[in-house]
Amino acid sequence: MSTTQPSSKKNKRLHKKSLSLNAQNGTTLPDDGGERTVRKLRLSKALTIPDGTTVSEACRRMAARRIDAVLLTDSNALLSGILTDKDVATRVVAEGLKPEETTVSKVMTRNPIFVTSDTLAIEALQKMVQGKFRHLPVVENGEVIAMLDITKCLYDAISRMERATQQGSAIAAAVEGVELQQTSNVSAPNTFIETLRERMFKPSLSTIVGENTKVAVASVSDPVYVAAKKMRELHVNSAVIVMENKIQGILT
Repeated sequence: MSTTQPSSKKNKRLHKKSLSLNAQNGTTLPDDGGERTVRKLRLSKALTIPDGTTVSEACRRMAARRIDAVLLTDSNALLSGILTDKDVATRVVAEGLKPEETTVSKVMTRNPIFVTSDTLAIEALQKMVQGKFRHLPVVENGEVIAMLDITKCLYDAISRMERATQQGSAIAAAVEGVELQQTSNVSAPNTFIETLRERMFKPSLSTIVGENTKVAVASVSDPVYVAAKKMRELHVNSAVIVMENKIQGILT
């Protein structure tokens, strides 16, 4: 008898149990046809205005479109910068500048990083995470065609992780079944499998929120510029608003 036969039988049992659990849970192996690109995400049409526009007008345009970033162009209609809600909060409000007298060219982020529609979605997400910004212009043939928001990339990544988790849970259950058949010690494999599940397929907030995470906190009675200054000092995009140590809301 071949010495590899027991291993072969174990692999077959593992494969069959995994397929059976997948069928019961209605999960199938995702087939995305390769890595997803920016083109496959739900892109938002970019709002583009001249960089000589006042901040107040830019904010009105952003509010009308319900967006939090606008692209700026120079006199040659070329991309010159980007203005976000964070820029307005930290560079205008926190500095006490008058929005109606300040042009966006004075407070915008110049020469923003951009991607193309063929850029991998995961690469776009990495650019935003590493650069600590939430928006990326999408450029095609030298022309801005859309604005990519980090939430689109995160939603796509989370969806793919959820599908992988479903597959992983089925595999973990299959491994558990095999381990139970191979040992008389029931508690040991159960502990191993549960630990495996928790660490691989059920991450907690502690895995993404570090111990040194900074939080801007302001009182409901504080002027807006005070909250904006705290956000700027801590390099964060939001502030928690409290009254008598109880959370009342969030300012972004």
